[in-house]
Amino acid sequence: MRLPIHRDGLPFIAAAVALNLGAAWLSAWAGLLLLPLTLWVMAFFRDPERKIPQGPGLIVSPADGRLLPMTRAEPPAELGLAPGPRRRLSIFMNIFDVHVNRLPADGVVTALAYRPGKFFNASFDKASEHNERMAVRLRLAGAAGAPLDLVVVQIAGLVARRIVCTLTKDQTAWRGDRFGLIRFGSRLDIYLPESARILAKEGQITRAGETILADYPA
Repeated sequence: MRLPIHRDGLPFIAAAVALNLGAAWLSAWAGLLLLPLTLWVMAFFRDPERKIPQGPGLIVSPADGRLLPMTRAEPPAELGLAPGPRRRLSIFMNIFDVHVNRLPADGVVTALAYRPGKFFNASFDKASEHNERMAVRLRLAGAAGAPLDLVVVQIAGLVARRIVCTLTKDQTAWRGDRFGLIRFGSRLDIYLPESARILAKEGQITRAGETILADYPA
């Protein structure tokens, strides 16, 4: 079976394989001991295809993982949104989840903002405020009435040290398209417009690009 791999993982996989082969050359036992690590690195960067749900106004999960409790919080100030708390959905990715991130909705990227920070455990609420992050402001396509903005934030975790985001300002975004990943173990926050209706449940296991989190009038 073919294992699809994200291109950003190729250097890490090559290094893990080289290390494993070197250890095996020195000692068969050392090679066997390192084999699970090599297989895990390969699995971490897997990039499976997903069946993107069709229909107007859908907001899908940007990440594989577990949905944390919904809360209200201020989105990142650097995106230039009007002040005030919004409903926030957070998805925690453990080190065994697929870490390729996908766009939650159709729209236009109106702002991008990177901010360095700390590396608290990504399952803690304080990670949203203090950890290294990449924030994306998305003007939703086809919204009924006034324009609607959705915010997606990639957040580094306890062992994550690299956020990859391939989006550019003014880019047209399509639901389910890949837009980045986070190495290794992390979380994604989504700040919803007030008119959105939440459809997912706390504790639900999500799949990037497939699991419907919410919808909005379209």
